[in-house]
Amino acid sequence: MAATAVRYLRSVGAPTTAAAPATPAAPLPRPALRAVREGERAPLDPAAFRSVLGHFASGVTVVTAPGEPGPAGFACQSFASLSLDPPLVTFMVARTSTTWPRIARAGVFCVNVLGAAQGELCRGFAVRGGDKFAGVSYGPAPATGSPRLADVPAWIDCTLQAVHTGGDHLIVVGRVEALGTDPAAAEAGPLLFHRGTFGHFSP
Repeated sequence: MAATAVRYLRSVGAPTTAAAPATPAAPLPRPALRAVREGERAPLDPAAFRSVLGHFASGVTVVTAPGEPGPAGFACQSFASLSLDPPLVTFMVARTSTTWPRIARAGVFCVNVLGAAQGELCRGFAVRGGDKFAGVSYGPAPATGSPRLADVPAWIDCTLQAVHTGGDHLIVVGRVEALGTDPAAAEAGPLLFHRGTFGHFSP
């Protein structure tokens, strides 16, 4: 009889037990935030900052992630290895990036290290908007399914480990789940970026 009553109450949408009112949890205190005061700012001209830092040559990558309605990706030169144990890598992305939120939602990404002949591929991923993957050959990276671009010298497949703030950029840390190289693609050497232009390595 009791079971029949419970079934009836459920069928008409009536509660079968009295629920105790929930007690809202007290909010955690907000951390104290302190902005840089005008008198504390370094006397640096942004153009001079870019010019001087541009003397540091770097490699070039395309960071990709799966998503809906399609995959996401952007060109990135601020990539580096971070830790061997555990295996971690890092890259920096502007807080104004429209691609980063899609990668963050995916929680995974693949770093595609570009070769010397892939300057045009890099330029395609450096623009805002549009279908950056149009005409680009790629397949799924083995651990996360992130796009692994064809004919890149190396790739690093990662899960998102942590994100830290760094001024007008975010510092992204990824845990390496799989990685590999294409010896044939690596023969041409890496694509380099120096003082606003692409170059290549000549041993």
